[in-house]
Amino acid sequence: MMTLLHIIYFILTSLALITTLSIEATGATEATGTANTTKQTDKQSIEENKYTPQDLIKAAHKIKKMFDLENHDYDKYTGDEINQVCAGCHDEFGMGGKDGKYPRIAGLPVEYIIKEIVLFRERLRPNIAMVEHVEERQLSNNEVMDIAIFLNKIKLNNRLSKIDETAPGFDAYARLQEAKAVIQIGRAPGDAEKGKKLYNRECKSCHGRQGEGDQKKAIPMLAGQYTNYLWRQLDMYLNGKRLNDEDDPEEEFLKSFSKKQLQDMLAYISILDD
Repeated sequence: MMTLLHIIYFILTSLALITTLSIEATGATEATGTANTTKQTDKQSIEENKYTPQDLIKAAHKIKKMFDLENHDYDKYTGDEINQVCAGCHDEFGMGGKDGKYPRIAGLPVEYIIKEIVLFRERLRPNIAMVEHVEERQLSNNEVMDIAIFLNKIKLNNRLSKIDETAPGFDAYARLQEAKAVIQIGRAPGDAEKGKKLYNRECKSCHGRQGEGDQKKAIPMLAGQYTNYLWRQLDMYLNGKRLNDEDDPEEEFLKSFSKKQLQDMLAYISILDD
């Protein structure tokens, strides 16, 4: 039979266990609450765009000093591994998707990719979905350089190569892989002829005759990029959320165009990859 002493011991032990579980549950709830509050605060901060053009200028100059590409030992396997995460939105070949909800990132200049990743990290380019992937604890500076170089090396085509698919030795798998790396931007509305004249006069000197951008100057290509994405970026430039030129933040180049003129230029840009 259980003695009185055993019964008292059992009751005290049970009370101690209940107290411990209660404390742990309270701590977990508080931790979850703190995490959710932090996440909500972070989201609110990003959505409200609490930064100024001066913040963007400082960040741009800081980034140039943070990364030593010349002496970086590129690891393509690390780049490939990181790209498998990027592929969830941007496709395994970096061509983006969903008609520009996710932009093409393949072939962009290395320094441009690095700069944009850090701006996302520093909350100086609003994009809630990107934040969790670019934090320094998730993506070190060396890894930023690896993924930037990896993406830059991806070459996309705008059409399949001509080949006789009925010929002996035809490699169906290779053809399938080639098809995966083909991107074709649909023609955007607008007057492409008028857009061509405006583009050649105002944009060609930086973004190139065929919208190919400039790798050495870290100027992104426009040809082969989704029109919907370009519209979103134009809105951000016009609203001061992005800077066209960090060395000349007061410059309001894009504000000199009407919406119709911008539409015509995007119509022309959309056929540059034809």
